[in-house]
This record gives sequence, structure tokens and C-alpha cells, in this order.
Amino acid sequence: MSTAQIDAFVAALPDWQSKNLTRFRKAVHKAAPAVEEGWKWDVPVFLVNGRLVCAMSAFANHTKYNFFDGAALTDPEHLFNSGLDSKKSRSINLARGESLDAGQLDGLIVEAFAAAQAGRPAKSSH
Repeated sequence: MSTAQIDAFVAALPDWQSKNLTRFRKAVHKAAPAVEEGWKWDVPVFLVNGRLVCAMSAFANHTKYNFFDGAALTDPEHLFNSGLDSKKSRSINLARGESLDAGQLDGLIVEAFAAAQAGRPAKSSH
């Protein structure tokens, strides 16, 4: 049910948002083959072993990619640009015309899912 719900959600968005969310979703599935898709807070979420790892959403002027344990991730590409003062989560906001290369996301996604699969937040290097 969640996959069809996510498909419908993404398809109903303006083209630029749909493309960004589709790119993120594909990057998650590529980097974390054990991913489970879900629906929470009216947005698509991605889990492993029932544990929330990240979510994606769309707003009027940007798309958002939230990592629930993002504060513990290393983020070597400095992708996080929102929620930087949060004790737990971090987000990436992309405005119209902005996009991320899947390669930039791979390390972040792999680290987030590996930590969640191990049942712990990722180790921080900062």
C-alpha cells in the first residue's frame, strides 16, 4: 500500500519536485537494498527493520529530505542545510532549480541505513 501511495504522491507534484523526489527515492533504493517504504505524517518515509531512517516531502518552494539521526552522520559532502541546530535530525532542502547528484547522496544514505540496521545512530566524526 505504501509504495502505491508514494507513487501517487510523487506523480501529483509539479515536475521539478517529482524529479527531485524520484531521484532521492532511487538513490535510497540503490544505496540501501533492504529499505522498506512507509507513509507517516502524510509523507513518504524509508525504514529498515521497522526503524525510521529518512523521509522526503514537498513544499511550495522546496523539497525536503529528512534524516532522523542526521546529527550523528558524518556528512562529508556538507549536504545538510536545514535543522543544523537540532540534536537529532538533519535535512536537505532543495529549491526549484537545485538538485543533488545521486552520487553525493550515496555515502550519507549508506551510513544512515547501516547505523539503523545495527540498531544505533551513526557515529559522529564531529
